[in-house]
Amino acid sequence: MKNLFLLTCLITAMFATQAQDKKTKVPYDEALAKKLGADSYGMKMYVLVILKSGPNTIETKAKTDSLFAGHMANMGKMVEIQKLVVAGPMGKNDKNYRGIFVLNTKSIEEAKQLLDSDPAIKAKLLEPELYNWYGSAALAEYLPFHDKIQKSIF
Repeated sequence: MKNLFLLTCLITAMFATQAQDKKTKVPYDEALAKKLGADSYGMKMYVLVILKSGPNTIETKAKTDSLFAGHMANMGKMVEIQKLVVAGPMGKNDKNYRGIFVLNTKSIEEAKQLLDSDPAIKAKLLEPELYNWYGSAALAEYLPFHDKIQKSIF
């Protein structure tokens, strides 16, 4: 009886393995991979920006609000030119980290040039740390879907 049970388990495992092997693989889209700059793994290099609180803590509330409005507008411009792929604030933490960007740039130098146009960074309310980061080349493909689920803009 024990041997019959083991044989049944073995046969079931063989059929399950064959079923998994027959799953259809999504076909490789060479044109899309090329358009997105993907390597053979479907990945590419980006620049990860960690925004920290900057050394400027003396601005008035009105001036700070104005600088952050410019920061948001600059983010919108970077999205329009397809350089900003991911952005968002971070929760409270002991590192003074405020938010992140993932920039679709070829180098840290190019990323620095984009960040030079950010009023909150220029005024030193925010201080960026930049790192090369390797991620899915399809990352930016989510952006059109975000517009469909966003009720309003700040």
